[in-house]
Amino acid sequence: MAYFEYQNIFTQVQVQGEPEMGMAQTGENILGGDRTRKATFSTLIGWIGNAQIGPIYLGWAGLISLATGTLWFNIVGLNMLSQVGWSIPEFVRQLFWLALEPPGPEYGLSMPPLNDGGWYIISSFFLLISVMSWWLRTYLLAAQHKMGKHIAWAFLAAIWLFLVLGLFRPVLMGSWSEAVPYGIFPHLDWTTAFSIRYGNLYYNPFHALSIVFLYGSVLLFAMHGATILAVSRYGGDRELEQIYDRGTASERAGLFWRWTMGFNATMEGIHRWAWWFAVLTPITGGIGILLTGTVVDNWFIWAIEHNFAPEYLGAYGYEAYGTYADFGGIAPGGN
Repeated sequence: MAYFEYQNIFTQVQVQGEPEMGMAQTGENILGGDRTRKATFSTLIGWIGNAQIGPIYLGWAGLISLATGTLWFNIVGLNMLSQVGWSIPEFVRQLFWLALEPPGPEYGLSMPPLNDGGWYIISSFFLLISVMSWWLRTYLLAAQHKMGKHIAWAFLAAIWLFLVLGLFRPVLMGSWSEAVPYGIFPHLDWTTAFSIRYGNLYYNPFHALSIVFLYGSVLLFAMHGATILAVSRYGGDRELEQIYDRGTASERAGLFWRWTMGFNATMEGIHRWAWWFAVLTPITGGIGILLTGTVVDNWFIWAIEHNFAPEYLGAYGYEAYGTYADFGGIAPGGN
């Protein structure tokens, strides 16, 4: 039997043999149906990970997710294509600038005509079903395999931010126009306008926390990945074995970090650190977005009043613009 699971980016020779099809399915199969019966190998994929592709198991939740996700993708794509007169060359040329926009503020939370945002609402409904079905699939598969639910909860943290942007906050603001447009540059433009409208998100403390956890995740994953690769020649990539029989790999890794910064995480603990840092990135970001416009109208003013930012003096300073009440809550950077 070939040991595919021990391949890494430094493997010089890719071993390929009979594909590993996994455990035999039993009556405990929660999702129903069956997985694909074939598996192939890819040399290109083998350069960066496990060379085996398949078998794939969708189940009813996966099929629903793919079907509704395809509907969302097609609705968005066809609307963009109609904006350029159904011209494929123009569609390709302008793709980064095309968008399916949410309804205007005059419609509130009602259902607008199709060409005035109705298609946006319909496609968003399909996207919501697709994402939540895929989340359910990750949860049920973990239960079926008698795993922890860590992947499902981490995915749900990202879904929280997705729901805040497209559902929770628009409902609280009373208008679907607060949702994010579908499109590459229009999405970025919305983010910029959103920040300017509410006095600069840099003064939002939850935005700051989100960035801390984002950069912290990058640092932790880089530290951990580099450490394991550095001791992979001693079997460091077989981390579960290292937990109960550390050998030279874990000893060297632990000594390195103790001698570098005074302490080291365990082989299990580092994954909890990385998991929490990554999960807290969208959680704190979502809280900050949800509070914007619903609780805080201008983060610049809020930051000054709560000693989160300095009171800038002079021509561009806070005092030159008067007080919060003088401008009805509008400060430099607001609208």
